[in-house]
Amino acid sequence: MHVLFVEPCFPSYQGKFIDALHSVGAKITGIGEVPWESVPRAIKEKLVHYEQVQSVVHEPSLLAAVQRCQKRGWVDRLEATIEAHIMPVAKVREACGIPGTSVKTAFLCRDKPAMKQALREAGIPCAQSTGAHSPDEIRAFAQKVGFPLILKPPAGAGAAGATRVNNAAELDAAMLELGAHKGAYIAVEEFIEGHEGFYDTISIGGDVVHEFVSHYYPNVLHAMRTRWISPQIITTNRLDASGYDELKVMGRKVIKALGIGTSATHMEWFYGPKGLKFSEIGCRPPGVGAWDLYCAANDFDLYQEWAMAIVHRKPGRPPSRNYSAGMIALRPDRDGTIAAYEGLDLIQKKYGQWIIDGHFPPVGSRTAPVEGGYWANAWMRVKYPDYDGLRAIMDEIGQTIKVRAR
Repeated sequence: MHVLFVEPCFPSYQGKFIDALHSVGAKITGIGEVPWESVPRAIKEKLVHYEQVQSVVHEPSLLAAVQRCQKRGWVDRLEATIEAHIMPVAKVREACGIPGTSVKTAFLCRDKPAMKQALREAGIPCAQSTGAHSPDEIRAFAQKVGFPLILKPPAGAGAAGATRVNNAAELDAAMLELGAHKGAYIAVEEFIEGHEGFYDTISIGGDVVHEFVSHYYPNVLHAMRTRWISPQIITTNRLDASGYDELKVMGRKVIKALGIGTSATHMEWFYGPKGLKFSEIGCRPPGVGAWDLYCAANDFDLYQEWAMAIVHRKPGRPPSRNYSAGMIALRPDRDGTIAAYEGLDLIQKKYGQWIIDGHFPPVGSRTAPVEGGYWANAWMRVKYPDYDGLRAIMDEIGQTIKVRAR
């Protein structure tokens, strides 16, 4: 099978998808923005061809590159794994008659108001939402639904660009910041109280062949706004617990309703006083290294499982479910430069056998803003056979390791 893979070099973890495709016997052509001379040797060795384009999201350039590839020989798949690439790749895929995620599905997985409307029509419980082009439309929605509300760019992933507003004054300020007065398209939705997590799959022909459930501690919006918190993401190995049955049923219904075929998926959800609610979904892998957690927790290579789905349309091996695994973001106590790490040696000595890996910028490095996300500064990843035991270890890490800045 000949697979065209978009942007194999950046971010650096894209090389894992190239390795996986190569390992299952695919012929791979890379399409990217860097010149051939700058492609890492480890990636070059696995490519049969490479096309440089001015931008992988510039559809005419991407289309021309794919058509050049088709003139040289048969192309079976055109794949992308980065959120911003999904829609332009879908458009080029359809223009060239290549199987894969459709433009309609890519649009529904990108435009939050349209996504939720389609799923409400399919009977899936979602927050009330709308897409608005003016302050008057947003105020009308606020009057109908009440506060608090969430405002965000319609294509924003996760909490990116999201703002919670609790009253009319905060609403006016958020609308001004997001450009509502200039006609910017803004997604507005009811704020759902409850615990937040995500449900990730690899699906083949719309059927789930691998599934994973992860939890945020605390919820993302709060974590991304609060410096003293060391936020955690934990994937559970308790998927057979009855409490996840409703979530797994919902996830499958969402995939079918949106027409997602053979693809990775990443679905956010809430559970609270109003029950289980769908939040959003992407037809691509999750961010912040979640797949690395799934690999470590399940003694297998999920990147290779994705490649098996794309190339051979079947899974390779089942996950072991031997471990739960998690990552914890460790924030500097202020903006500036890293001065010292406290408690790191103690944690490594006590839990070294369970530590997967970590990232600790050298002393003297500039800090990144808290809003930069889970990978912005220091972090550590850990696995453990028991979910509750892992949570206790992660809490201890957050309480013990201090990142001092000056």
